[in-house]
Amino acid sequence: MLAFLSGLILAFAETGGAVAGDNWFSSVEPYVNYPGFEVWRFLNLAIFALIMFWLLRKPLSEAFKKKREEIRAELIKAEAEKKAATEKLDAAKAKLAGFSAEKKVLIKGAKDEAESERKRIEAETENDIRRAKAQAETELARKRAQVHVQLRRFSADESIRLAEEKLKSTINAQSDAELIKANVRAIGGVN
Repeated sequence: MLAFLSGLILAFAETGGAVAGDNWFSSVEPYVNYPGFEVWRFLNLAIFALIMFWLLRKPLSEAFKKKREEIRAELIKAEAEKKAATEKLDAAKAKLAGFSAEKKVLIKGAKDEAESERKRIEAETENDIRRAKAQAETELARKRAQVHVQLRRFSADESIRLAEEKLKSTINAQSDAELIKANVRAIGGVN
């Protein structure tokens, strides 16, 4: 269509210049029909762009308006999500601080419990040591008594053995007969 219009314009321009006696188009033609730079192409493009703008102006403006509203809604939603995330972050930080305080309390409680357990074990160990010492002393006393009894027996047995040896060495047949007679007299004699 634009080619038709530009052709029509050129046709009128040639005839109009011949009538007037001045061919103004011939002086402009080298610039208008310069190879690779034909003005009619740019004019055609401008007319096409104007028609497209006129036809698409309302739908495009509505689409752009709708898109603008969608973007605005998304920005508002993103801002609300950011606010919610910030609140969650603050809550998590507060909870973390609470955990930190709770951790300190738990550590202190564990240390206190460990200290009381250590004291209990020390007291129990001291009791066990006292009990073991008492058992050891009792056992030592019992062993002393046993050894003392064994020592008395050994001493008595040894004394008897030494006395027998002494008597055996000092007693002969004559002293033996005298001892027997003396024992018989002490009993009351022989009937």
